[in-house]
Amino acid sequence: MATERVTTRNNGVTSERIVERDGDGTTYIDRGGSGMGGWVVGLAVLALVAIIAFFLVNQTRNDALRTDAVTSAASTIADSTAGPAKDVGAAANSPAGAVNPAR
Repeated sequence: MATERVTTRNNGVTSERIVERDGDGTTYIDRGGSGMGGWVVGLAVLALVAIIAFFLVNQTRNDALRTDAVTSAASTIADSTAGPAKDVGAAANSPAGAVNPAR
Protein backbone atom coordinates (compact mmCIF):
# COMPACT_ATOMS: atom_id res chain seq x y z
CA MET A 1 0.00 0.00 0.00
CA ALA A 2 1.29 3.48 -0.88
CA THR A 3 1.83 6.05 1.80
CA GLU A 4 1.37 9.77 1.35
CA ARG A 5 3.31 12.53 3.04
CA VAL A 6 2.12 16.17 2.78
CA THR A 7 4.44 19.07 3.67
CA THR A 8 3.08 22.61 3.78
CA ARG A 9 5.22 25.73 4.10
CA ASN A 10 4.14 29.35 4.27
CA ASN A 11 6.53 32.28 4.64
CA GLY A 12 3.87 35.01 4.54
CA VAL A 13 4.31 35.71 0.84
CA THR A 14 4.33 32.28 -0.81
CA SER A 15 2.63 29.11 0.32
CA GLU A 16 3.92 25.74 -0.85
CA ARG A 17 2.33 22.32 -0.50
CA ILE A 18 4.37 19.22 -1.36
CA VAL A 19 2.68 15.82 -1.67
CA GLU A 20 4.99 12.78 -1.74
CA ARG A 21 3.69 9.29 -2.41
CA ASP A 22 5.72 6.13 -2.00
CA GLY A 23 5.54 3.65 -4.78
CA ASP A 24 5.21 5.61 -7.99
CA GLY A 25 8.08 8.07 -7.44
CA THR A 26 6.02 11.10 -8.53
CA THR A 27 6.17 14.29 -6.46
CA TYR A 28 3.52 16.98 -6.87
CA ILE A 29 4.40 20.52 -5.85
CA ASP A 30 1.65 23.13 -5.58
CA ARG A 31 2.98 26.66 -5.17
CA GLY A 32 0.67 29.55 -4.59
CA GLY A 33 1.78 33.17 -4.69
CA SER A 34 0.48 36.28 -3.06
CA GLY A 35 -1.07 37.60 -6.27
CA MET A 36 1.11 40.73 -6.32
CA GLY A 37 2.49 39.87 -9.75
CA GLY A 38 -0.94 40.37 -11.32
CA TRP A 39 -1.37 43.71 -9.58
CA VAL A 40 2.04 44.92 -10.74
CA VAL A 41 1.35 43.92 -14.35
CA GLY A 42 -2.09 45.53 -14.22
CA LEU A 43 -0.65 48.75 -12.84
CA ALA A 44 2.06 48.79 -15.53
CA VAL A 45 -0.54 48.31 -18.29
CA LEU A 46 -2.69 51.09 -16.84
CA ALA A 47 0.30 53.45 -16.72
CA LEU A 48 1.18 52.60 -20.33
CA VAL A 49 -2.38 53.34 -21.49
CA ALA A 50 -2.35 56.68 -19.62
CA ILE A 51 0.97 57.69 -21.21
CA ILE A 52 -0.22 56.79 -24.71
CA ALA A 53 -3.47 58.72 -24.19
CA PHE A 54 -1.53 61.78 -23.00
CA PHE A 55 0.69 61.81 -26.08
CA LEU A 56 -2.25 61.31 -28.47
CA VAL A 57 -4.24 64.16 -26.89
CA ASN A 58 -1.17 66.40 -26.94
CA GLN A 59 -0.49 65.58 -30.59
CA THR A 60 -4.08 66.43 -31.56
CA ARG A 61 -3.84 69.75 -29.71
CA ASN A 62 -0.56 70.61 -31.46
CA ASP A 63 -2.06 69.76 -34.86
CA ALA A 64 -5.02 72.07 -34.16
CA LEU A 65 -2.70 74.92 -33.13
CA ARG A 66 -0.57 74.44 -36.23
CA THR A 67 -3.66 74.44 -38.47
CA ASP A 68 -4.94 77.64 -36.84
CA ALA A 69 -1.55 79.33 -37.33
CA VAL A 70 -1.42 78.44 -41.04
CA THR A 71 -5.02 79.58 -41.54
CA SER A 72 -4.32 82.88 -39.79
CA ALA A 73 -1.18 83.48 -41.87
CA ALA A 74 -3.02 82.75 -45.11
CA SER A 75 -5.85 85.09 -44.11
CA THR A 76 -3.39 87.88 -43.28
CA ILE A 77 -1.65 87.51 -46.64
CA ALA A 78 -4.98 87.52 -48.47
CA ASP A 79 -6.10 90.66 -46.63
CA SER A 80 -2.80 92.46 -47.30
CA THR A 81 -2.92 91.75 -51.05
CA ALA A 82 -6.56 92.77 -51.52
CA GLY A 83 -5.85 96.52 -51.27
CA PRO A 84 -2.96 96.62 -53.77
CA ALA A 85 -4.94 94.46 -56.19
CA LYS A 86 -7.75 97.05 -56.17
CA ASP A 87 -5.21 99.85 -56.70
CA VAL A 88 -3.69 98.02 -59.69
CA GLY A 89 -7.16 97.53 -61.15
CA ALA A 90 -8.00 101.23 -60.69
CA ALA A 91 -4.67 102.28 -62.24
CA ALA A 92 -5.30 100.03 -65.21
CA ASN A 93 -8.70 101.62 -65.80
CA SER A 94 -7.36 105.21 -65.54
CA PRO A 95 -5.04 105.14 -68.59
CA ALA A 96 -7.64 103.25 -70.56
CA GLY A 97 -10.13 106.02 -69.91
CA ALA A 98 -7.61 108.67 -71.06
CA VAL A 99 -6.91 106.89 -74.34
CA ASN A 100 -10.56 106.20 -75.15
CA PRO A 101 -12.49 109.28 -74.06
CA ALA A 102 -16.13 108.82 -73.39
CA ARG A 103 -18.37 109.99 -76.21
